[in-house]
Amino acid sequence: MADGGGRVAQLIQDLYQPEGGPRIDFRRPVGEPALAAPDSVSWRVFKNPVSLFVGGVTAVILELAEPRVRTGVWEHSSFRSDPLPRLKRTGLAAMVTVYGARSVAETMIAGVRRMHDRVTGDTPAGAAYRANDVELLDWVQATASFGFLEAYHAYVRPLDAADRDRFYAEGAPVAALYGALGAPGSVAAWEAQLATMLPKLERHEIIFEFLALMRGTAILPGPLRGLQGALIRAAVAITPAEVRAVVGLGREWDLRPVERRLVRLAAAAADRVAIKGTPAVEACLRMGLPGDYLYR
Repeated sequence: MADGGGRVAQLIQDLYQPEGGPRIDFRRPVGEPALAAPDSVSWRVFKNPVSLFVGGVTAVILELAEPRVRTGVWEHSSFRSDPLPRLKRTGLAAMVTVYGARSVAETMIAGVRRMHDRVTGDTPAGAAYRANDVELLDWVQATASFGFLEAYHAYVRPLDAADRDRFYAEGAPVAALYGALGAPGSVAAWEAQLATMLPKLERHEIIFEFLALMRGTAILPGPLRGLQGALIRAAVAITPAEVRAVVGLGREWDLRPVERRLVRLAAAAADRVAIKGTPAVEACLRMGLPGDYLYR
């Protein structure tokens, strides 16, 4: 297991501990279970920082295609003005919901819900929105599940139908805590939800502004920064074709064959290296498991 002393290890750890934000100790309380079990598909999928980045971008593309979600995100967050801290906070929240002790995750989610209670308004077209509206919460939960699962499946290792369904089902406890009462519990449920939401999705320049921010923000360490554009295109590549058509992400966003190979190489390497101090490793230690339990 890597000792976590290297520059890349430190950068990966920093992604999950935003400067000025809460410092989460994934080793405490000792023995307390998370919302998902160590042998879950979720624990396998969320340990990979490369596929998480790709899947997170896919999820945001889908979210920003929905006008009420788009307005809420763009007008009530620092995404546009200071994207990196916002990305780190989002990454930390994902880690806590999967690897954090249940009591820590429940406390964090309750705080997010209280914050979302204040997020209300109207879209430019005049449609009212509330961040804690169940339909919108269901969509955000669904897009996150889809993005993370598809990125792992496409670029790390294929998952069979049972594991894909299991991944969606494992998200139910987290979804319920957030108030997403109709979040999909299977691939078929996701496909049905996508079909229902598709007529409500639309093209908007904010989607392209978001993608430009993701390309222009220094997220990866210097030697790997050239891969960032490929990771963005990898995210577009797994976005459902019908959504790409609606929002205008055409062939110019396709992932080139050499880029696909590079993304897969990077994702495969990330899936094999257990780095001390990262949430997945620390959560395994909290549960009395070897630090490299998820990497064997």
